[in-house]
Amino acid sequence: MTTPGVYNVADDEPAPGDALGAQFFVPGTSLAALRAGHPPDAPWPWTDDTEMACSVVDELREHGRIDQDRLAARFAARFEPYRGYGGGAVVLLRQIREGVPWRVAARAAFDGSGSMGNGAAMRVAPLGAFFAGDHRTAALQAMLSAEVTHAHPEAVLGAVAVAVAAAEAARGPAPADLLDVVLDHLAESRVRSGVARARRLLGASVGEAAYELGNGSRVLAFDTVPFTLWVAATHLDDYAAAITACVEAGGDVDTTAAIVGGIVATCATVPAAWLVRREALPTD
Repeated sequence: MTTPGVYNVADDEPAPGDALGAQFFVPGTSLAALRAGHPPDAPWPWTDDTEMACSVVDELREHGRIDQDRLAARFAARFEPYRGYGGGAVVLLRQIREGVPWRVAARAAFDGSGSMGNGAAMRVAPLGAFFAGDHRTAALQAMLSAEVTHAHPEAVLGAVAVAVAAAEAARGPAPADLLDVVLDHLAESRVRSGVARARRLLGASVGEAAYELGNGSRVLAFDTVPFTLWVAATHLDDYAAAITACVEAGGDVDTTAAIVGGIVATCATVPAAWLVRREALPTD
């Protein structure tokens, strides 16, 4: 199994998209320096994006599929609030840890509408890579992984979009073809509309794409996933360029970089100088 965003397909080494993106919330980091080949100094701590992705990876490695009860227990057991979890996620994961059934906790969020945040999408690229080439299974398993914490359909579809993109990316498709495969697996929604706009914006600048699609600053699935798929499709063969585009766009950089890195690492090499700066992954 390959686990992009956590592992590089080429050499099975940890990949640092989330951890590098998080460095750009720290004063003194420089986009110009990154472009010039001078990334921030080590260490690069990873955030909730990687922590939750590791639980997804563990579930798939041990069982080959998502069991929602097991995954909820993994999320709750590994949960470290200081890793940058949003307020809603902190409440929900604490409830699960204290014995509230995940179905109750997830559906009660946001006055009963469920979260439409980008958290289900940020952690799911390894799942898509696990089911590489099998888009339907990737989509169905992504839905199961999302529902544990995100009951709102927009969040679930955001996870489906990322998983399908990762399942397809290893084939090295043309940018438009990658997004067409994703669109074929999405119901009508704001996420789907955003991905359709992303397809029309292929060839645009990073600034224009972020302006039209969002950059995750609202921390919502439809404000995050379309832009990340645009970046991944545009830079599918260049991991460094893909993550640099996320940094340039600003917004929820650790999450956009985690998603983009997770997709692009299926077919592009992670810079070695970045790998050695990333904090070691959790082992428990």
